[in-house]
Amino acid sequence: MAGSARLIKKYPNRRLYDTRTSSYITLADVKELVVGREEFQVVDAKTGEDLTRSILLQIILEEEAGGAPMFTSDLLAHMIRFYGNATQGMMGKYLENNIKAFTEMQGKLQEQAQAIYGENSPISQDLWAQFLNFQGPALQSVMGTYVEQSKKMFSQMQEQIESQTRNIFTGFPFPNYTPAAKEPQVPRQGPADEMSDGPDSTTGKGGRPVQK
Repeated sequence: MAGSARLIKKYPNRRLYDTRTSSYITLADVKELVVGREEFQVVDAKTGEDLTRSILLQIILEEEAGGAPMFTSDLLAHMIRFYGNATQGMMGKYLENNIKAFTEMQGKLQEQAQAIYGENSPISQDLWAQFLNFQGPALQSVMGTYVEQSKKMFSQMQEQIESQTRNIFTGFPFPNYTPAAKEPQVPRQGPADEMSDGPDSTTGKGGRPVQK
């Protein structure tokens, strides 16, 4: 957090103290700071440890326990499986970048609507919801295509890795391993061979003389 960020101290009794207003606040108040895009930092009053992430997770937990959760059980299970995985850092950055892009698009649309219809216009307030309702199927289609392409690219990469692995280990001798014997290749007969069964061109099939 920046040095000018609002400092909130958390005491052992779990109470939050806003040093700017010199008053105790609740998680609901902290949520309002988040919604208002105000920078703040929550620290342990005794140790000075940064507790901002912990407080934000508590807010998310309370919101998810409400009547309209954002994350399904399947999504949460997938997210848990990424912890300790090699792709954990990449997945966190992927989600962060996509949410930022979505937020920027929402902000630009709201700015344009406010410039045209005014800040308190009902049209301005409902425009984003109308946009999502209109673009919902299109966005789902784009995401579906993206996922399918990602799965296809992953399958091709996996096949390439397996092929390279087989080529690498082919040259190494392994005990008690005998490679399969190759079947002898039978030479294919050409048109000239079909006309004659032997070196004598005066004999036909079965060695019978050819009458002239």
